[in-house]
Order: sequence, then structure tokens, then C-alpha cells
Amino acid sequence: MIKRREFLKNITAFSFSSYFISNTVYAKTAGKIFNPKDFISDKYLKDYIHKMKNFDRPHKGDVYISIEDYKTLISTLKRLKRIQNTVGHGHFYLLGLDETINLSKNYPRIGKFTKKELDFIENIFYKKSSTYGFYGNKPLPKITSKINKCSTIKIKHSYGNYLFKGPAFETYLKIKKEVGNKAVLTSGIRSVIKQFYLFLNKVYRSNGNLSMASRSLAPPGYSYHAIGDFDIGQSGFGEANFSVRFTNTPVYKKLNHLGFINLRYTQNNNLGVRFEPWHVKVKI
Repeated sequence: MIKRREFLKNITAFSFSSYFISNTVYAKTAGKIFNPKDFISDKYLKDYIHKMKNFDRPHKGDVYISIEDYKTLISTLKRLKRIQNTVGHGHFYLLGLDETINLSKNYPRIGKFTKKELDFIENIFYKKSSTYGFYGNKPLPKITSKINKCSTIKIKHSYGNYLFKGPAFETYLKIKKEVGNKAVLTSGIRSVIKQFYLFLNKVYRSNGNLSMASRSLAPPGYSYHAIGDFDIGQSGFGEANFSVRFTNTPVYKKLNHLGFINLRYTQNNNLGVRFEPWHVKVKI
């Protein structure tokens, strides 16, 4: 279970907008100073855990994008898909924003990004994720952050996925050696643009629900896949590798037994993210 003290310590470190009272703001009533921690009740914690267990359902208090933004989301998503189809899935994992914009200008079949689409992309990136329930750190603070392609290596038989050379690749090789060939890389490096594509697609499938989307996928800029983390699954297990069912597989049990399980998003974490037993945390 989630520890109340730990939850309060972490949750009040963020700016909460519509959900919480800011950690720097205090209200004086009848001479008494109230700490924002006093406003986080047992009922809130119970509701929070319920949301995490039912991450793929809409909940009261979820934040949605506007109808107008939803239309822009669809056109942006379609354009990103055309870019992915043009450059290939593997190369798309590493694309930066500037390169993406240039591609849209130079390929008629892609079409140039509209000002509304670029403004939408920027607003999504710089919007505080805590306003819709995601409380993770942001390892990529700039939308123009680039993947240094010279520091990456393409992984064979992984549908075009890449890993960073160094700790990430070394960890992967160690897993393959000790766990065996049944362990497969299911997701490696994701640039800002790749994360945009995945996140916007999740928002679209969630009918514009930002909160619901972020419970199962980090918003652009917040994904540690951009700096080293990766996902491991079991060969032949398909989409179930991205569910709690993965914990029942021989691969997961062996990973756990050998000490490879150092999860980024643990069960009942306080970051607003579902349990991800497949996500390998890499120390950089």
C-alpha cells in the first residue's frame, strides 16, 4: 500500500492548480495558519488509489481538452502519423521537433504544420502536468531537446527500437545474457516527438481526457525513455507485456529474482501513474 507520509511529502512539492492548494500558499483564518497537507484527506488517498487501479476509465475531476483543441489534436496526430510513415518507425523514435517541422515543410504528402497545430504542441508541452494529475519529474525541460544519434544503438529484432550506449545498453545486454532470449525489448528511446505521438494518440482514444491518458503514459518531456529507461517484455506475449499480467510470466519472475526489477512506477506510486512492472529504471 501507498505510505501516507511519503505521499504527502512528495505530493506537496508540486504546484497543484485546480487539484491542490500550493505548498507555498497559506490561509489565515481566525489567527490559525493551515498547511496544505491538512487538506489531503484519507478519502482523497482512497480515491487516488481507486483511480490508479482503474486507470483506463474516466473519473470525476478528470481534466479534458477543449472541443476546439480536440479538433487540432486530430489534425496534429494525423500529420505526425504521416511523418512516421514517411521516415519509418525506427527513425521516428529519434526525431526532434526542428527536424519534424522541416520534414513537414519539405514533403507535400505530409503537409506543413499550421500555426494552430504548433501552438497546440507547445501548449501541451509546457502545460503543468500536475493540473491534470501527473506528478512525475520532467527530464526534458525544453521542447527542442534532441537525441544525440551518435550515442544510440539500434537493437536487432525489436521493431526498430534504439537504446542509449552506456548504462542502458549494458543493462539490456546483461538482461539478455542472464534472463535469456525470451526477454525482449518492447520500447526503447523515445524522443519528444515520439512521446507526443503516443500521448496525443492516448488522449484521442480517451476522448480528450488528459487525466486518463496521463495515468498510463507520461506526457511529452516527462518520459524517462528519452534519457535511458526502457521496457522489457516476454517474447510472444504481445500487448499483455504492458499489463499486470506480465508479472506472472517466467521473464518477469526471473528479472525479479536476479535483481533487475528497479521500477520507475511502482504499485500505488504517488506520481499519478499506473503500476508499470515492465519499465526498467536505468541509472544514468
